[in-house]
Amino acid sequence: MKHTNRQTSTATLADLYRALDRKFAVTITYLDDNGDQTIRTIEPYDIRTTKSGRIEVRAMCRLRADARGFLLHRIVSYTCHRIAFVLDRPEATTPAGAVIVVRSTAQLIARELGRDYLPTARRITQTDTDLAA
Repeated sequence: MKHTNRQTSTATLADLYRALDRKFAVTITYLDDNGDQTIRTIEPYDIRTTKSGRIEVRAMCRLRADARGFLLHRIVSYTCHRIAFVLDRPEATTPAGAVIVVRSTAQLIARELGRDYLPTARRITQTDTDLAA
């Protein structure tokens, strides 16, 4: 079990991204709004920042069998397992509906810096030849 107060948030994020990429479950000790600690096994599918600048891990919670958000600064400790995902998870999408999967810290930073500058979605049809390689 790794304690988040004994390492940098970058190391924690790297472990969570690795679990997300390999589709492995993670057991976390989480501090809720009331200050109570709960232990959850989650299946992370997206890591994003909130409007207030906090880092949020979006994951399927095996206890609730539903999508939940867990703020990184409230994760007290975690263990990455080699247990595969078992729950169906939603696609990671932007509000505009374009699928963007973030797999590294650099990608997360680039996405958040460019979030306000994303081009509008354009439908691609089979007749579009300007996109051919």
